[in-house]
Amino acid sequence: MKKYLTIFNLGLQNTFVYRWNYFMRAIFGLIPLLGTVFLWRAVFNEKGGGMRGYDYGSMIYYYLLTLVVSNLVTPTEDDWQIAADIRDGQINSFLTKPLSYLGYRFTMFLSARLVYSAVTFLPIAVIFFCFRTYLHFPGDALTYAATIASLAMAALIQFFITYALAMMAFWVLEISTIVFIVYSFEYFLGGQMFPVDIMPEGIQGALRWLPFYYELFCPIAIFLGRIHGPEMLQALAIQGGWTLATFAAAHLMWQRGLGHYQAVGG
Repeated sequence: MKKYLTIFNLGLQNTFVYRWNYFMRAIFGLIPLLGTVFLWRAVFNEKGGGMRGYDYGSMIYYYLLTLVVSNLVTPTEDDWQIAADIRDGQINSFLTKPLSYLGYRFTMFLSARLVYSAVTFLPIAVIFFCFRTYLHFPGDALTYAATIASLAMAALIQFFITYALAMMAFWVLEISTIVFIVYSFEYFLGGQMFPVDIMPEGIQGALRWLPFYYELFCPIAIFLGRIHGPEMLQALAIQGGWTLATFAAAHLMWQRGLGHYQAVGG
């Protein structure tokens, strides 16, 4: 455990060097949010009512929460860093040490999320203040506990998928095409483009069995009370299953990739 604490501190120091880069990324990342505000204002003005339980205020609140959750759970450049370690041979130094590469990368992921969330706190807090009239919070402790549990599993699922994809660097020189294809599915089916529950029921039912549903939308929906009771317990159970499945996939990809790497003289 001590070695991972050392890695965590090292990750904090390395990531903090790029604090202004993260800050500017957060600032310019607010531009799509402003476009979203104007888009949904036009949609609700045209319709003159709600949309599957959303009104203009709750829709804006949903997108504000996507900013927070994305900062907390979404990996930033971890796939490119892992692929670079493999491609440049830096992975060799980990093969001779009593250290899990998966554990090392996860510790670096946690330190990066902590620094990124801290650096972007101010601009996000300003945005929340500007839209404070739309904010509302759960009234029971169970919802908070379920949201935290779902957030933790969302972070694990996103990290394990990123790690597994990066393992493709053992076989191919450039993984960007694969990463962008998966990212497109995550963006569209994970609730970042729009809330999943405004889609037809049949499509929602299918999406509930895919991992993308649990990477972003699930913890937000629980916090907003759109998933509750038995449905919430079922969602957490499925999310737990995907957490274990993506961990197994990440571990398997590492084992297979390492075998290929050593076989070709890496």
